[in-house]
Formats: sequence, structure tokens, C-alpha cells
Amino acid sequence: MLSDNDMREVLTPQRTIAVVGLSANPNRASYRVAHFLQQQGHRIIPVNPTLTAPILGETVYARLRDVDIPVDIVDIFRRTEYVPDIVADAIMINARIVWMQLGIIHPEAAAQAQAAGLGVVMDKCTLIEYRRLIG
Repeated sequence: MLSDNDMREVLTPQRTIAVVGLSANPNRASYRVAHFLQQQGHRIIPVNPTLTAPILGETVYARLRDVDIPVDIVDIFRRTEYVPDIVADAIMINARIVWMQLGIIHPEAAAQAQAAGLGVVMDKCTLIEYRRLIG
């Protein structure tokens, strides 16, 4: 698991964050978090198989494995049962960090990610941690 210093480092601007489960609905947490991170200077890559129109000005990908640009953080807004497949895709695309949002805990998938050399954060919100660690 990443320390506060590690989280601070990965949340610095200019990171590319694939948001898996990003909703087009501005009232959903995934949208609010992604919008906030975009305003802080991150590039957001929406991943949602049910959407085709751009979200936050970015092309939507159906699956994480379809993303064809380097990804620093995979921010997961999906139910726990989907996490192992998302982690497998994060490993496949050579992401650096797997970040499971509040309420998402999957120790086996976390161990798989760590064994592949990825950093892991579980049960934490990127927006809350950004504000806590960076301001």
C-alpha cells in the first residue's frame, strides 16, 4: 500500500488517470472526482462500456485494455467483484498505480497488482486524499 508521501507524489499534476466507471452524470461521485482531478491538471481517460460520447472533453474507452496511451493511475469506481479484471487490465497496460475508491477493498487483487510492480491504494477517495495531502 502506498504511503502518504507516495500518494502525494502520484497525485501531483500532469498525471494521466484512467477513471474506470466514470459516469456522464455530473451528480455522480465518479464525475465529480474526475472533474476535480482534471481541474488540478491531470488528464482524465474515461473508461465505461455503456458510453460513447466524450466525457469531460475526453474520448471514452469501453475497456481499460483499449486505452492506447500511457496511464499513471487506474482509479476504480466499480463494484468489488469487477476489481480483479480491472487489475489484470491495469497490469496489461503497464499502469503505475491501482487506486480503489472508498468502499472498494479487494486484498487478492491488490496482492496481484503489487506482485506485478504496481502501487496500490484501497478504500480511499482520490479527491479527499488530494485535498488532505496537497491542499
